[in-house]
Amino acid sequence: MSQSDQELQAPVTWGNFKKILEQNPDLHLQFQYAEGKFVDSSYHITEIKQAPIVSVDCGGQMNSWTEVIVQLWEPSVKEAERSMKVGKALKIVNLVEKTLPLNPNATVKIEFGNSRFDTRQMYPGEFRVDNETFTVNLVPDFTQCKALSRNQSCGTSSTDTSCCGPAPVKEELKLVENESASCRPGSGCC
Repeated sequence: MSQSDQELQAPVTWGNFKKILEQNPDLHLQFQYAEGKFVDSSYHITEIKQAPIVSVDCGGQMNSWTEVIVQLWEPSVKEAERSMKVGKALKIVNLVEKTLPLNPNATVKIEFGNSRFDTRQMYPGEFRVDNETFTVNLVPDFTQCKALSRNQSCGTSSTDTSCCGPAPVKEELKLVENESASCRPGSGCC
């Protein structure tokens, strides 16, 4: 999948992500965070967060959505024989959902980092089944200008065509001397 395909792909919802996992309970769950780089198979799911987001974009419009963030952690001592199966991940999900009902329409993000990869939140992209492994290919999150995506401007002025374009050129003011209106010492203007 090319980067442009990934950018156009809609984020996966929590409900859909969970359904996909439920279809593969006996497979080993793996995450690819960069081309050819995988989270160590001894990883732990350390927490699952639900984050309601409320923002106001540069066009002045309020936005809100919810994210479910699954945090992965690699222990410093690798457990060579340990590999998490999808079924075990689902047991963790069920334990979480007993206390915190997760919004099925929330956007899913996977949070991961290690000594070679800065911690970040990524979207589940492509899902692959290969022999006994179910791999979730993670794709980066991209910033965007919501006002531009609505064909609007930043709201800084009604004549702006782009919030990110160059600032308009201001006309330079010129001083004009007018002897009758000028302010001179003793003229009483100051």
